[in-house]
Amino acid sequence: MLIKVKRGWELSENLATPEKLFMNRRQISKAIAASSLLSMPGLLTTTYKTAASEKIVDSSLVDKSVARNKNFTLDRPITPEKYATTYNNYYEFGSHKSVWKQAQKLTTNPWKISVNGMVEEEFQMDIEDLLKKVDLEERLYRHRCVEAWSMAVPWIGFPMKQLVKIAKPKANAKYVVMRTISESKSEMPGLKQFWYPWPYTEALTIDEAINELAFIVTGMYGKPIPPQNGAPLRLAVPWKYGFKSIKSIISFSFTKHRPKTFWEALAEKEYGFWANVNPKVDHPRWSQASEWMIGGSKNDLIPTQLFNGYGESVAYLYKNLEKEDLYR
Repeated sequence: MLIKVKRGWELSENLATPEKLFMNRRQISKAIAASSLLSMPGLLTTTYKTAASEKIVDSSLVDKSVARNKNFTLDRPITPEKYATTYNNYYEFGSHKSVWKQAQKLTTNPWKISVNGMVEEEFQMDIEDLLKKVDLEERLYRHRCVEAWSMAVPWIGFPMKQLVKIAKPKANAKYVVMRTISESKSEMPGLKQFWYPWPYTEALTIDEAINELAFIVTGMYGKPIPPQNGAPLRLAVPWKYGFKSIKSIISFSFTKHRPKTFWEALAEKEYGFWANVNPKVDHPRWSQASEWMIGGSKNDLIPTQLFNGYGESVAYLYKNLEKEDLYR
């Protein structure tokens, strides 16, 4: 007899956010829904829910249906879209939380990604061609910022292990390094701040990249992901602090050498390579024991969980790494 063992973040079906309530989120964000984000060619442009299939159907993503993967549920309400899309960190556009206004200038079509380094063959690919090679789904994930705020998001995308398979890394490749677009100071005025080590880069080990939770995102809330949240292609690694979930990715480079990533290069004593969530390891300037869910009262803090509650799926990745600073 097959027995399904629930993961630590999974809830009983009757405790999950009701589907009807979840779909009504569009009423919260009519202003966003009416914006030009819904007309980006080649991405999620026509989204609706069919009563029969209970799938989020998208007519522009090579005729695929995007279904919610029920293996990834939440222990908390989904953050209202208007908060998740207007309270953002994206330093290429500025160091304030209202960067979403400036981010609308970002050109996201056309968009190419490059795959290079220790792979069988380096190549470039239009995002539309990439999406023809992957299986899109929706997942509900927690997101925990290193600044001690959090949100709960319905991401649309595909498992990163599918991209790794397409890339065909060589056997001795150990890391995948990702880079954010940084070619236009007129669109991204934060690039003029010369003290930052541009371009923004982040990296995972290959084992982290092929873990079931590592997710490449193309949409959220049943819509194309907006620029301030990382359009048109970003990473979601929910067991790590948010700065690891790099936005607007244009390249994936495979290497055997561990890189020094953006925040590590800027402030090594505060931000490390691993950045796994741990409530018992404080940031040098604030506690990580609890977090504020954006959209709620700042007085209503909730306890932070080790690996953001995803330890059952990722803790094995860090065995025999006791000498590493895993939680910074």
